[in-house]
Amino acid sequence: MPTKIEKDAVTGTDTTGHEWDGIKELNTPLPKWWLYILYATVIWGVGYMIAYPAWPGLRSHTDGLLGYNSRADLAETMAMHEKRRAPRLDRIRAASLEDIRGNADLLRFAIAGGRVAFAENCAGCHGAGGAGAKGFPNLADDDWLWGGTLAEIQATIQHGVRTGDDKARASQMPRFGADGLLKPGEIADLAEYVLALSGQAHDADAAKRAQGGYADQCASCHGDKGQGNREVGAPRLDDRIWLYGGDRAAIARSIAEARGGVMPGWTERLDAATLKMLAVYVHALGGGL
Repeated sequence: MPTKIEKDAVTGTDTTGHEWDGIKELNTPLPKWWLYILYATVIWGVGYMIAYPAWPGLRSHTDGLLGYNSRADLAETMAMHEKRRAPRLDRIRAASLEDIRGNADLLRFAIAGGRVAFAENCAGCHGAGGAGAKGFPNLADDDWLWGGTLAEIQATIQHGVRTGDDKARASQMPRFGADGLLKPGEIADLAEYVLALSGQAHDADAAKRAQGGYADQCASCHGDKGQGNREVGAPRLDDRIWLYGGDRAAIARSIAEARGGVMPGWTERLDAATLKMLAVYVHALGGGL
């Protein structure tokens, strides 16, 4: 319970009437400058709520005397930028990919727009700058599963890979192990043969044993020398660029289980101009071979 309010004998300040273990609480007033700042911020807060949108209602909010709205401001700014971009976007829509590549002004605009669209929609899988990752193709080299011309890149972006779209890129490698098409020993030998194709250390005897099996089972898609086939999306096996890893274990697993990713088609999600800018940007990343 509060004790009697009295003056402190040492400081001469009134106490609050509270005491704990013989210690009395002084009723020291706050500095006037601090109080003035507090009062000013309260007045500022009230004025702000009157001037700007602040109080929520059942369906909307107060508009404020100034009628300012940051969302409306953003919408106005975006509309201004869209108006400035519209002439070039119209030219992008009307031009062919080759015409865009041949026009320095359109090319700069397309690459800048494609870079932004890539960062928003593609970098999550293919990495910043198209560097790729395990299971996601590197777009910054000259190794292409489905071809790297402007038209081929655009087709891949528009329709995707294994999406069910009639025009989507689609291929299916047999699961030689999972479906019992080859025995474990045969798969191991084939892995050695693929290591040999790419110039890696390998078991020569095992690779020799797999030569006939490769010709029977793999060459029709991957080529007799592992050169690949872009028409069916069969990767090259004679280089050291690997989508799922190129060591002995990774190669054996790919033979046994067959691995293939899915890329969405972007026709329904992006407008025609953005699709073209993306194609031009990706083409610029990888050299377009």
